[in-house]
Amino acid sequence: MNILKFIESFTNEGMLSSLNDKSNRRDSFGQFGKIGANAAMAALPLGLATLFTQRAKAANTAYATAATADSVTDALKLALVLEYLEDEFYATALSTNGLVTGSDRTIIAQISQHENAHVAFLKNALGAAAPAKPTFDFTVGGAFDTFGDYQTFLALAQAFEDTGVRAYKGQAGNLLSNGDVLTAALQIHSVEARHASQIRRLRGLKGWITGNTRGAGMPEQTQAVYDGEQNTNQAGIDITRYTATSGNPAFGSGSYTESFDEPITGQVANSIAGLFIVS
Repeated sequence: MNILKFIESFTNEGMLSSLNDKSNRRDSFGQFGKIGANAAMAALPLGLATLFTQRAKAANTAYATAATADSVTDALKLALVLEYLEDEFYATALSTNGLVTGSDRTIIAQISQHENAHVAFLKNALGAAAPAKPTFDFTVGGAFDTFGDYQTFLALAQAFEDTGVRAYKGQAGNLLSNGDVLTAALQIHSVEARHASQIRRLRGLKGWITGNTRGAGMPEQTQAVYDGEQNTNQAGIDITRYTATSGNPAFGSGSYTESFDEPITGQVANSIAGLFIVS
């Protein structure tokens, strides 16, 4: 559930100093997600858009109001909140009788253990500075039958994992000043990418993202997770110029975008995560 080009955007926007203060979280969370939230809301059917807007305003969960001098610590605090999200999501699913069964249960249980380990690591790294776990509502006030319908659970798992992968990616440059933290972040990122691929395959999809398509069965409001993935320019190089050579299979134009994942902005990532945070 993780959800992070968070850290860079939040730090730059001056929103990271008060992760431990519930009143600050409540007062300012909505302020830094406006751009991404507008994009996410535009994709919703009218009725759900109204509900989600109300929920987002009701949550108004903030994870800081001003940048502190220690941006690495701020990054770890935000990462922990996002790992709390995924950890509780999977733990709740596993404790819901009859939701996750058969061979899928083994997979989801393993992912759950990974998320729990991420939480433990980040809490230990932060010590007394670790923020308290927020209160989550994965149904968004009843809009989703998240733990009553397995396919809905998997769809949200895909959205959370794909979001986390894109968000973590944006933090490498932000953490260059601390090699140990950068290494740990990259280690977590690669595991989250494996989670994303596995969840997508459980849903009968490819393990990677094609263009900006969210995949069959995904709610419209998750489109913000995939927007931007259609980029075909990498480091100034138009990758569509390179076609399959003789003797190699041609996978079509989709293979260009599948070959590269894109980072996600803090605003977009936060607008997605914020819908599920109550306080």
